[in-house]
Amino acid sequence: MKRILTELVILLFIVTAVTACAANQDASVADIVSAATQERFRENEITEYQGARLDPAIGPRDNSIQGIQQVDISGYTLLIDGLVEKQVTLTYEEVRALEAYERLITLYCVEGWDATVLWKGVLLDELINRAGAKPEAVTVIFGSVDGYTTSLPLETIRDKALILAYGANGLDLPPSMGYPFIVVAEDKLGYKWARWVNSITLSDDAQYKGFWERVGYPNDADVAPKKQ
Repeated sequence: MKRILTELVILLFIVTAVTACAANQDASVADIVSAATQERFRENEITEYQGARLDPAIGPRDNSIQGIQQVDISGYTLLIDGLVEKQVTLTYEEVRALEAYERLITLYCVEGWDATVLWKGVLLDELINRAGAKPEAVTVIFGSVDGYTTSLPLETIRDKALILAYGANGLDLPPSMGYPFIVVAEDKLGYKWARWVNSITLSDDAQYKGFWERVGYPNDADVAPKKQ
């Protein structure tokens, strides 16, 4: 009996030690992740908004097609063309002079990470209205300085009051997040969030496919609803 009790004590000690080790290891991993996230916050970037925790406006890694773009704003213009009544070209400052809107929206990347950010920008519909969308226009194609393209239905842009953002968490967009402008494509996966946008084109092609859509990514790019 004494031997059995001794073996049980030893077994209990081993289980406790292993459990404690695993717990410490998990805490260590969590600390590393938290520290890495914290380091991505820029100086003066807000980290909380109306009780919601914000994520850094700089993602965990770059997944753009040509690397992070460094846009010279002095020569930058935003072109609105295609099926419009008149072609419009706006400077960065002209866009920023329009009425500003803030949206607390989460970006979901197909790689599995997400980022909840307080975005600031202008209504895409207001920009489109400046050019005047023709009745046959159903799709809005976004072009970027690196050659990237993607699209959204015009109806979606209007129904959701989507914005073209120039700010994130109280600061201007960082280059890695698309300075000067990113499409805040609420409820759409990250490849619909065009960065470094320099053109907005109205089209009657409801099936238009952008860069990633042409290689097989779904064109609707809807974010899957969270499981209850």
